[in-house]
Amino acid sequence: MKTDALTIGIEEEYLLVDRDSYDLAEAPPGLMEACKAKLEGQVSPEFLQCQIEIGTRVCASIPEAREDLKRLRACVSEEAARFGLTPIAVSCHPFADWKDQTHTDKDRYNDLARDLGGVVRRMLICGMHVHVALPDDELRTDLMGQLSYFLPHMLALSASSPFWQGQETGLASYRLTVFDNLPRTGLPPLFASYAEYERTTHILIDLGLIEDTTKIWWDLRPSHRFPTLETRICDVCPRLEDALSIAAMVQGLTRFLMRLRLKNQRWRTYDRFLIQENRWRAQRYGTGDGLIDFGRRAIGEMEALVADIQDLIEEDAAALGSVAEIERLGEMARAGTSADRQRAVHAEAIAAGQSRQDALKAVVAHLIEEFHADL
Repeated sequence: MKTDALTIGIEEEYLLVDRDSYDLAEAPPGLMEACKAKLEGQVSPEFLQCQIEIGTRVCASIPEAREDLKRLRACVSEEAARFGLTPIAVSCHPFADWKDQTHTDKDRYNDLARDLGGVVRRMLICGMHVHVALPDDELRTDLMGQLSYFLPHMLALSASSPFWQGQETGLASYRLTVFDNLPRTGLPPLFASYAEYERTTHILIDLGLIEDTTKIWWDLRPSHRFPTLETRICDVCPRLEDALSIAAMVQGLTRFLMRLRLKNQRWRTYDRFLIQENRWRAQRYGTGDGLIDFGRRAIGEMEALVADIQDLIEEDAAALGSVAEIERLGEMARAGTSADRQRAVHAEAIAAGQSRQDALKAVVAHLIEEFHADL
């Protein structure tokens, strides 16, 4: 079992907005065709026509992922501009109404619309998925149970969806509230082996209820398409560098857990009831009100919890070439989330005498600026 072959891939979903009105806009056919011609299989439509999804190549390191992700974001932005549109990397549009959106006319999405009814129509949300290569099935199953402990920490740092249909929700990640209405979501169950995972999931497949495990949308899962463990809990990050730091955290923790296994050790697994409480705290507060440190039986401030993680994976960050990205996690915990920044922009606009709608548009302008800041 090697710890030096942990290749990584990042998938991001973007919303398309009109550059003048900041309203959501459907992707015209010419946009998808232009992006596909330039990005060679790294771009695809999403469930709603106002969404677009990209995926990096298999990357050997975070620096390599940075170059590919920067190229993908820049290409989508450049091509969208030709149609008077621009992408934003945010998990909920501040004021759009899900009832005004239409889903993409594609067999998979038509099936989802039929099978899930009104629940799936509300899926006006975007996320980020991080894949880390783990070709060994048993290893993936074992690490899935241990890595679940850290999922709330990842969510807290990534939170970017405080607004929904023009309303301040009071949550840092309202996206998860919407997503959890789907079946087969949430924290993954604990499996003793890959065989148990297959037996369990194949009950649904054999009954024809789902065609494969791509219809299982846990926060963390063995990928159906790739030999990877896929982390799916995160909101999509407006800032490129935030996305890369969280991806580095996923990769570093995976390597750390593998090192423990090589020494015949493991991270303690806690009951899902307890992890779910931290998941809720991350969803509600982002980095603002801390998470439970189960070892100390106390609420830990996010900055201290991130420092603990940085200590755990210091060796791994050095080996993976992601020291700078892991160090940046501390800055993210101190400065607050995208949700905090969006609220600040909105509050400043209201204080300046802008209307409620114009203040929400100011938030979209801010998100456009953050998307393009590092390109």
